[in-house]
Amino acid sequence: MPSIKSHQPVPGTTIFDGEQARKGYALNKMCYSFNDAANRKAFLDDEDEYCTRYGLNAEQRAAIHARNVLQLIAAGGNAYYLAKFAGIFKLDMQDIGAQQTGMTKDQFKARLIAARGN
Repeated sequence: MPSIKSHQPVPGTTIFDGEQARKGYALNKMCYSFNDAANRKAFLDDEDEYCTRYGLNAEQRAAIHARNVLQLIAAGGNAYYLAKFAGIFKLDMQDIGAQQTGMTKDQFKARLIAARGN
């Protein structure tokens, strides 16, 4: 069986490996906390304090503040946990996909429909 290291990454894609998991541990732990409605409210009430509570670094805080999924992924975020963060702002996976590809949500949805036809 070939190792993961032997596979060529997709250009422009951040691979979520052990290094990224360690880098993003605090960020992902915070996002996981958003399963609880009280935690989502606490975040919205005082975002800075909430990030401090989880020990986010400057890069992660900047990405949280910018609401930028690509920056969050680069900062160690895992897409499954980031979806919990995005949900606070009523964003769905199509919103996230649009942001990742630099498209509007309508353009991204059209692309998904076109791809389904292939």
